[in-house]
Amino acid sequence: MALNLKELSKKPELLSPGHRACAGCGSVIAIRQALMAVEGPVVVGFATGCMEVSTTIYPYTSWRIPYIHDAFENAAATISGVETAYRALKKRGKIKGDMKFIAFGGDGGTYDIGLQSLSGALERGHDFLYICYNNGAYMNTGIQRSSATPFCAATTTSPAGEVIPGKVQFPKDLTSIVAAHHVPYAAQASPHNWRDYIGKVKKALAIEGPTFINVIASCFRGWRTEPTTSLDIVKTAVDTCFWPLYEVENGEYKLNYKPKEKLPIEDWIKVQGRFKHLLDDKHQSLRDEFQDYVDQEWATLLEKTGDQVQKVAV
Repeated sequence: MALNLKELSKKPELLSPGHRACAGCGSVIAIRQALMAVEGPVVVGFATGCMEVSTTIYPYTSWRIPYIHDAFENAAATISGVETAYRALKKRGKIKGDMKFIAFGGDGGTYDIGLQSLSGALERGHDFLYICYNNGAYMNTGIQRSSATPFCAATTTSPAGEVIPGKVQFPKDLTSIVAAHHVPYAAQASPHNWRDYIGKVKKALAIEGPTFINVIASCFRGWRTEPTTSLDIVKTAVDTCFWPLYEVENGEYKLNYKPKEKLPIEDWIKVQGRFKHLLDDKHQSLRDEFQDYVDQEWATLLEKTGDQVQKVAV
């Protein structure tokens, strides 16, 4: 059944309003949309980060479902333990019915600190969905670089100056790393395309075994943008092909969106303060290097997918 916006709007909110996230926070949008795909009982594990801090400041919580606050590094380990306990109790007849398990983590707690526990949970084959809300830095603790931070982005630990032009490395391709674990499903998504994203969450939750979704989530504080541009800016990331929308199902790469006109990466970086130094004429070679990287990654993805767009069936 196709996703219906009117029907989705009638569903109860599993993450209540009144939390303390910033206005225009892209991560909150990504989490709310993901929870719209949930049907039936669900348990959420959440790595320490912006969204954990802003939604669970003691003695309050915004979560209307069973929620476990994990350390930075062990959200995947915790949720795999809960999933194992559920299967054991269900086998003994102490739990009736089906239950879903979701772990959330930012890019710091997923790409870096939590990668070991995520890899272990994927390899063991636990039945859960891991969603990385990817805002490209450790935003909660002061906007430090992570391995998801884009090339030349200025952060507090990769400041743009005379010595370095922001982060000098390109971001880690975590979605492909997860797919290399031979999981049944991995995907990239963006909340501006809610139909694609929610459809992917529904699909992932329906699949038995470990699944993974990497969703881009804007942060106006770290990206140095306006709060009102949260969805516009991730749309541009997709239309420049910096953040392509695709899925890997049982090892098969499928492209979900191809822009009619591929925008230059400069259209994305010019509206973000973290890249303002990059617009200086003396950094033309770095802009060219960034564009070459995006073009090469996009060409590689087109080769993997056969250049054919396949919409997510929901």
